[in-house]
Amino acid sequence: MANSKPQSRNFAVFDGDLDEDWFRKFDKNKAIAVDTEAMGLIHGRDRLCLVQLCNQSDEVACIRISPGQTSAPKLQALMENQAIEKVFHFARFDIAALASGLGIEVKSVFCTKVASKIARTYSPRHGLKDVILELVGVELDKQAQSSDWGKVEELSEAQLRYAANDARYLLQARDQLEKMLHREQRWELTKRCFKCINVFSELDRMRFNHVFEH
Repeated sequence: MANSKPQSRNFAVFDGDLDEDWFRKFDKNKAIAVDTEAMGLIHGRDRLCLVQLCNQSDEVACIRISPGQTSAPKLQALMENQAIEKVFHFARFDIAALASGLGIEVKSVFCTKVASKIARTYSPRHGLKDVILELVGVELDKQAQSSDWGKVEELSEAQLRYAANDARYLLQARDQLEKMLHREQRWELTKRCFKCINVFSELDRMRFNHVFEH
């Protein structure tokens, strides 16, 4: 598969939450990709700034979360809908960020990072860029990864494009990983791992470290 750069595609930007039309775009899907951007990696200290969604029709929405915002009802309805699979890369962080920032309890989870570690045992590289490059054939530009996401209303076009692309290819990677997991007879194990992610996310939020170590 030839390597290509992410295509320049449109995405919608919302302040605080989705509107009704875009909520319906996502609500009718069996699976949606989800990603988040925050001010840092410590939940409770570093606030949630952006939530990106992509559906099976390749429609992407970036939701800007304002300082002090504590809820997003339409986003919450999507994330807590058991009938819609939410596809993340490193779901453990994103689920904790959504819970800490907006009180959302994500249900029905697929994590491409966990799936990659169980399926792609021939590789030590399980970051989003490596997974998307191999499975989708797209080289993600990660230059905007470590940038100031807190300037919510002033996020640059480059930042928003970066964030949109981080969600855009997750559903394709998810499908490829499921095929590999079935082939290697690791699918049932992986599904059981997904059910543990919410517990690990809650432990992270409560600052419990190394709970399962000796």
